[in-house]
Amino acid sequence: MATDAALRRIPLLLVAAVAPAIWGTTYLVTTTWLPDDRPALAALCRALPAGLLLLAIGRRLPHGSWWWRSLVLGALNIAAFLTLLFVAAYRLPGGVAATLGAVQPLLVAGLAVVLLGDRLRTRTLVAGLLGVAGVALLVLRAGARMDGVGVAAGLGAAVVAALGVVLMRRWGRPVGLVPFTAWQLTAGGVLLVPVVVAVEGLPPALTPVEVGGLAHMALIGTALPYLLWFRGMQHLPVTDVSFLGLVSPVVATALGWAVLGQALGPWQLTGAAMTLTGLVLAQLTTGGRRVVADPSGPTTTSPRQWNQAPPLTSSTVPVEKEPAGDARNSTASATSSGVPARPSGVPATAAR
Repeated sequence: MATDAALRRIPLLLVAAVAPAIWGTTYLVTTTWLPDDRPALAALCRALPAGLLLLAIGRRLPHGSWWWRSLVLGALNIAAFLTLLFVAAYRLPGGVAATLGAVQPLLVAGLAVVLLGDRLRTRTLVAGLLGVAGVALLVLRAGARMDGVGVAAGLGAAVVAALGVVLMRRWGRPVGLVPFTAWQLTAGGVLLVPVVVAVEGLPPALTPVEVGGLAHMALIGTALPYLLWFRGMQHLPVTDVSFLGLVSPVVATALGWAVLGQALGPWQLTGAAMTLTGLVLAQLTTGGRRVVADPSGPTTTSPRQWNQAPPLTSSTVPVEKEPAGDARNSTASATSSGVPARPSGVPATAAR
């Protein structure tokens, strides 16, 4: 039984890991295709188009308490997270920003104890510390400058993302994966509109290359990976999924070596090995709360069923029932996504 359960976890983990792997590739897009020093604009263009697209596909709006819950999740997972992450990326070397982001799994584990009643295991702590140390060896460089605002933004991004993920698990998912993700992305994008106008001003005329970069970030770097990320959180313990974010700096570093010709020395290889060891160790942890589709009903393993809310067993997180009648035509959602850090030396991303 235990072996069968472990084998069933593997495909779920691999699919969920595609999300941070995609986020790890956005370093190349950000540094070559996007306008400079526009963190709020970059976050807005990433979230709102993807949210509206998924909202059109899902065709459901929030209902009841899910209006304010979607706003809270969108503010945490999207608006605050992406903006703070881009601020850190613009003000810090990539290695510093990525190392700050690597503390997120530890924050998720701690918040899961308080808000979900999960047990904090020694193995989780060891895996988290291995992950932070591994990312630091992988991407930090001697003489990296420390900017106070950038450090605060990087830590703040990790905190708000961890809180958003845990609240998402605590509240459950009342609708299918597509509308649930759309609610959060759309809410976060709408919240960013006044920030862009008030802080950064109206965007300048964008070049065709920058438009293409923003489109890539919205569709390939946001909509698709967040669907995969939230699908993993539906089936797996939230702490386990959060550790998959460590894949992002590893992918970014590998791309820097393969595409940009950046050097990899023994310390970087050791850091990559430590990071992956921490990730694997975290997945060996048992327990934790998870949402599981009822075997007697439809599952959400097929993309064609991602618009359906999964039937839940008594052991899963409670989910608010939909009202009857016309009210069923309302529901939406949000997510979070990794934002590439601008590195000095080997690239890395603080992903989620």
